[in-house]
Amino acid sequence: MGKAHRRHDASGTPATLVLDADGAPYTTHAYEHDPSAASFGTEAATALGVDPARVFKTLLVDTGRGGADALAVAIVPVTGSLDLKAAATALGVKKVKMADAADAQRRTGYVLGGISPLGQRHRCPTLLDSSALGWDTIHVSGGRRGLEIELAPADLLRLTAALAAPLAGP
Repeated sequence: MGKAHRRHDASGTPATLVLDADGAPYTTHAYEHDPSAASFGTEAATALGVDPARVFKTLLVDTGRGGADALAVAIVPVTGSLDLKAAATALGVKKVKMADAADAQRRTGYVLGGISPLGQRHRCPTLLDSSALGWDTIHVSGGRRGLEIELAPADLLRLTAALAAPLAGP
């Protein structure tokens, strides 16, 4: 069962601290992470008994640009993959590739499997798959493996300055 939050929680992650500071309603859902799980997102959906189409993974892509815009965030449902061509189009670049794992961790301040779109060390241009807009709430990583945040897609868009676009592939 999740826990609704509306005020500062000193034990929170950078992601929950952003939500607390904003006052946006959200619920955390913790589960026991299995280190042998093949997919962090699918593991979360199964552990929480949530439709996998409502659980979104946070991926980082390399835009080929230098400097602060070298990496971008793409948030897509765990039921599919990221369409790199669609991400490039939405970002206004010729092509993107998946970011190096070490670069993604350094840029966000989170470990793989726990990268949240919220509270990243350095903000990146962000895209949210438009399928998220069909749900009242979606789940994203809470900033560590075994912790999901449930929130309204509109709040995620606002807090990350994200652009909604069709990003998911088969």
